[in-house]
Amino acid sequence: MTMTTSLNLTRRITPVALAIGLAGCALDATNPGPIQSEFLETRAALTAVVNGAGRDLAEALNWVSYTGAAVSRELHPAGSTGSFGITPQQQAGKIMPDDDQTHWNLSQRARWTAEDGVARIKRILGTTANNNATLAQGLIWVGYANRMLGENFCDGVINGGPKTPPSVYYERAEAAFTEAITVATAAGNTNLATAATAGRASVRLNRGNTAGAASDAASVASTFAYRMPYYTTDLDQYNRIYWAGANQPYRAHTVWNTYFEAVRKTTRDPRIPFDSSATILVGDAAVGNLGRVRWYFQTKHSAQTSNINLSTGWEMRLIEAEVKLINNDIPGAMALINARRTSAAINVPAVTATTAEDAWLALKRERFIELWLEARRLGDLRRWAAANRPGTLGTFETMAGRDLCFSTPLSEIETNPNF
Repeated sequence: MTMTTSLNLTRRITPVALAIGLAGCALDATNPGPIQSEFLETRAALTAVVNGAGRDLAEALNWVSYTGAAVSRELHPAGSTGSFGITPQQQAGKIMPDDDQTHWNLSQRARWTAEDGVARIKRILGTTANNNATLAQGLIWVGYANRMLGENFCDGVINGGPKTPPSVYYERAEAAFTEAITVATAAGNTNLATAATAGRASVRLNRGNTAGAASDAASVASTFAYRMPYYTTDLDQYNRIYWAGANQPYRAHTVWNTYFEAVRKTTRDPRIPFDSSATILVGDAAVGNLGRVRWYFQTKHSAQTSNINLSTGWEMRLIEAEVKLINNDIPGAMALINARRTSAAINVPAVTATTAEDAWLALKRERFIELWLEARRLGDLRRWAAANRPGTLGTFETMAGRDLCFSTPLSEIETNPNF
């Protein structure tokens, strides 16, 4: 089953405000302005509260996926450092504390609005919330918002509290996904229960609970997908990766000279599509001392409304494969990897491995390909580095000297007395 979240993406919640929309439809809404917090303390407002949390997560994911792709070499810069550009520091793989705090602010807001929305639902509905699909959806946004923070940010900070390891986000994510499974199951909503299970599988892998991760992953069908939608209502709701490189008017990034260009040209793997036949052959501005580089337009996100995967069944197969490698089951892991590669939908050559080094390298590369441009690569690289996993990456994949997480911005460091 493929599921794209059906959201009415309203404007964002703030501590005192939310723009309220209609339930159950993909509405391109105009922001009516702030709503006082007390007017949200009604059952009628709860769907809009949850949709607002989803809207905030969509915007945060938009920014993190784009900049994370540039830093982790999923894309290379091809243009100006102005609108939708990639700063010189980010081009060099550095995300500094004095960088624009947008990524941090949007990501923390997504977490806060989802958690606050869940608390509001429980307060208003009481025990009847225990089988309420709206609560399940809110908990799923809590889970994915915290997972995004855990996979992409260097430090854990919760609501002005002290600096902690980023594992605090994984703890919150797992708790939210676990509760979402219970609530969604009680509500009879299989799609939400499966989305929460898939999300929890990925979080458990990052937490080192390999048995739990494999168990969750095994219960999710390969055909399942849970995606974040984007809209044409306003610029903030466009898919940012698409818009920044679609030649209308920006050519700020390119697939040229990346690992993914080489794989696509060698295997024609349909999971990493790009167009190198455009009439305009170079980016929209010079890139350092390279000048204007070749512009190859990624087409995985092929429209303003292109969705970004949050969880898929094929990611679950790779979670199972990684757990098998941790348990030294090379044949089992390779069978899972090749099931995807040799499927009718993909149809690229199978990979072989007889050593742990070769098998881990195959697993790493398969995750790079499967999760390309989904804000997941930094988290993968950090997990493998922390556990000292084998599998030496090639020249175009290496992250030597590059950051593996977004630094906490100076705005947080200098204004949070508990940091």
